[in-house]
Amino acid sequence: MNGTIRYTIRPYDTFWMLAQVFNTTVESLMELNPDVDPRNLQVGQVITIRPGFQYYAPYPANNNMMDNMIDNGMDDLMDDMMDHDDDDMLPDLTDYFRMLWGEHVLWTRMVIIGIINELPELQNSTERLLRNATDFANALRPFYGDEVAQTFENLFRQHITIAAELVEAAKMGDSAQVDSIWQSWVDNANQIAEFLNSINPYWSADDWSAMMQEHLELLGENVMLLLEGNFTESINGFDEIQAQAMEMADMMAEGIVMQFPG
Repeated sequence: MNGTIRYTIRPYDTFWMLAQVFNTTVESLMELNPDVDPRNLQVGQVITIRPGFQYYAPYPANNNMMDNMIDNGMDDLMDDMMDHDDDDMLPDLTDYFRMLWGEHVLWTRMVIIGIINELPELQNSTERLLRNATDFANALRPFYGDEVAQTFENLFRQHITIAAELVEAAKMGDSAQVDSIWQSWVDNANQIAEFLNSINPYWSADDWSAMMQEHLELLGENVMLLLEGNFTESINGFDEIQAQAMEMADMMAEGIVMQFPG
């Protein structure tokens, strides 16, 4: 089918999660897979997906992401982008970073919900969220090299793991521990902002610090709403989290294009 890919179902996949990742809709997935019961997906089952126009696969469609991403996926995409002038590169780079930041907040929410409700897929969701740090590093690597990419991956992994510790402490009602972890989270956010500024003069440390601080505050507020059982406000708040993440994606893409004008 035109514009479609084949995807192999993994543990704990749902049509809703796949729709978010591939920038499509549950209705489209059901239309393309009329013989598939969305309430009974089987690991290893192959389905058809038509990704939305902003989707770029972070790993090959055969799901061998970590083995083939750099050689066959990310490098080709980044090489194509860097072969164009800045006017051509910006839309593609913006779309790619929007996908990465969108996945970041989506899987962060899945992990938060998993911790609060002790869901059986928590480990799988956590592993997928941590992979987001690797995907970001692979996006930065063609521009800044291996050392910078690895440093960013380490900092972003800390951002993710500290968030999980914060949710655990909040769930336990340990306010002193929450305050301590929150400060560590803020410190890590500032380290990320300073590191980005150190590799790109168009990424202001103050701007990134403010954006990361807003990101933390929105996530923190959402955690409390979920713990209180205020699910309607939590979902409404997630819309704001997504919108703010897109602002960070745009700022990241614009900074790279300004530094590497082609």
